[in-house]
Amino acid sequence: MGMLGAIAFSGKAIIVKLAYQHGVDAITFLMLRMLLALPFFVAMAWWSGRAQAHTQPIRLSTKDKLGIVWLGFTGYYLASFLDFSGLAYISASLERLILYLNPTLVLILGVVLYRRPIGRLQWVGLAISYSGVLVVFGHEVQLTGADVGLGAALVFGSAVSYALYLSYSGELVQRLGALRLVGLASCVACVLCLLQFALMRPLSLVFTLDASVWWLSLLNATACTVVPVVLVMLAIERLGAGLAAQVGMVGPMSTLAMAALILGEPLTPWVMVGTAAVMVGVFVCTRVKTMAETI
Repeated sequence: MGMLGAIAFSGKAIIVKLAYQHGVDAITFLMLRMLLALPFFVAMAWWSGRAQAHTQPIRLSTKDKLGIVWLGFTGYYLASFLDFSGLAYISASLERLILYLNPTLVLILGVVLYRRPIGRLQWVGLAISYSGVLVVFGHEVQLTGADVGLGAALVFGSAVSYALYLSYSGELVQRLGALRLVGLASCVACVLCLLQFALMRPLSLVFTLDASVWWLSLLNATACTVVPVVLVMLAIERLGAGLAAQVGMVGPMSTLAMAALILGEPLTPWVMVGTAAVMVGVFVCTRVKTMAETI
């Protein structure tokens, strides 16, 4: 389940790149994704928050509601918008590598926000990971030009936004449960995406979209959004967060394979070396953290 979830998540970038070939922009395609995923998230929030035998769901306090709005904004709306926008300028392979830096960003935010120390081996892992991204970034700049910098900055902003979500979500996850929190926060993000589209695009645009865009949006909303969320949560429940994160390392490799087979992106030695460096660096960082938590 963990591997399938990681592969399904990694397919999102491929679908977005395919949709851009039909002339749709980030704001519109993100709105379609969230519109089609909204019923699933509503059902998820309702199911996880319903009363069960001998138990009552935790009532949401004002602090809980504000926290859910904040997490929905950072973790699912802003992170998704920046990611979709960045994919207009960079390859799916580079996008996935930048997003895969997320555990390292959580470590850095831990230092900035909570004064948590980082071990020497974790600093080595950070250096290896970011060196790998720079290798792929430099190679892509040579191939496609200066717009790669803008795209990489947008996707990196997406990774930072999602790292903020992870850094602040721990208390609410323990209080409400992962399924309920994801459902509620995702509903907030869906509403924000719909409002953004209503304010920035004419509503009539929806009726002029190619049928392929609708089918790609449906695939993105289900197979690459709702399904992997459930699979990863089930994997964490059975494996624990540390081991589930290690299993998720299949994600960047699956993106490389799909980008080469479906999008025709070049699978060069530079890309392979950079990907290997990022995966090794993230493995070192998360492995050290997992061992420390076990001890």
